[in-house]
Amino acid sequence: MKFYSTNNKALAVSFKDAVFNSLPADKGLYMPEQIPQLDPLFIKNIQQYSLQEIALEVASTLLDNDIPKPDLKKIVDEAINFEAPVKFLTDSTAVLELFHGPSYAFKDFGARFMSRIMGYFSKADDKLLDVLVATSGDTGGAVALGFLGVEGTRVTILYPKGKVSEVQELQLTTNGQNIRALEVDGTFDDCQALVKQAFNDEVLNQTLRLTSANSINIARLIPQTFYYFYAYAQLKSQGINEVVFTVPSGNFGNIGAGLLAYKMGLPVKHFVAATNVNDTVPRFLVSGQYEPKPSIQTLSNAMDVGNPSNWVRIQDLFAGNMRELKAMLSSYTFTDEETKEGMNKLVQESNYIACPHTAIAWLGAKAYAKENPGHYASVFLSTAHPCKFPDAIDPEVFKEIVLPDGAETLQGKEKLAEPLEVDFEAFKRYLINHN
Repeated sequence: MKFYSTNNKALAVSFKDAVFNSLPADKGLYMPEQIPQLDPLFIKNIQQYSLQEIALEVASTLLDNDIPKPDLKKIVDEAINFEAPVKFLTDSTAVLELFHGPSYAFKDFGARFMSRIMGYFSKADDKLLDVLVATSGDTGGAVALGFLGVEGTRVTILYPKGKVSEVQELQLTTNGQNIRALEVDGTFDDCQALVKQAFNDEVLNQTLRLTSANSINIARLIPQTFYYFYAYAQLKSQGINEVVFTVPSGNFGNIGAGLLAYKMGLPVKHFVAATNVNDTVPRFLVSGQYEPKPSIQTLSNAMDVGNPSNWVRIQDLFAGNMRELKAMLSSYTFTDEETKEGMNKLVQESNYIACPHTAIAWLGAKAYAKENPGHYASVFLSTAHPCKFPDAIDPEVFKEIVLPDGAETLQGKEKLAEPLEVDFEAFKRYLINHN
């Protein structure tokens, strides 16, 4: 399978090149030349398969033998070695829990798969691979744990000072080895801009072998399709065939993967993008004018993105057809106060403790269901374990959270992070001088 730039379909490269280049020279994003269709018989009987079996079928269909199936199976089995259960809270509303991986966030799917893909394609005599990543919270921890100890790689994580939770910061700054963290005195958008500028800097690209671990990398997007198919399989095993997915959305990679799954043949009734007050996409769907704005800090920090990178992929999937896109995608925006209220109601009504991002997804699911009643499963995505957000959750409620394995051991670890101003030349000097 070849992958082209969203800015120029004639600029097509192999999957390997797309993974290592991350960002095309023309600053577009890579997308597959064709959207392959899964075998209808596989979809019909999908409830018979495990998450790992589904992941292998989806990945091999999409990659079209770029990696031999036995090798791809080894990658999938090693990377996706945790569950993604659908749990019903009411007769018609369910949560898809995506936080059962090592960093307690959905980004473990993408980060672990991508690290194994890069390891597979790298050769022992290759130049050291420098992985750059900007994070608004959960990406950093997932990438750090995904690449920790992977030979031939070095990871540099940029995160906004004071704008990630304590657990998130500990996960990305306490690893050492081949993982480095830069604490940027700015926003996530600033971090993302520095990373993008690095990929377009001639000197850096001559000096270092750069690649990205952000959701701009196609190897991050592909494995995020897996859990949409697996969620449908779990529903189908219960006799449910119609589903609306509500996705907490910041950089729009997660919902982009869902829409890619839909284009590959996954039966989905509708998608809902639920955002915080960083509402560039909701405003666009109303006005037709795409007007990014500086990101605003909120309780749902991993969604504090003012200019979502992956939106161009979604537009590309629909070939710019706004009528078709709007028929498949709705969007709702919620404030911090509404988010807090949603978290409280989830506890009161369903005895379910959710992180702020998950609460926003639940609110989006309820808003859509109110406007569009019907007989379908409303599945909202839980993208992070609530233990990562102690400052956002009522202390009495937080006491009731059962901590996942490893969470307690983070406390007391030494923070290893270098301060950095929002200054590309300073970032460039750091990368060259610490080579």
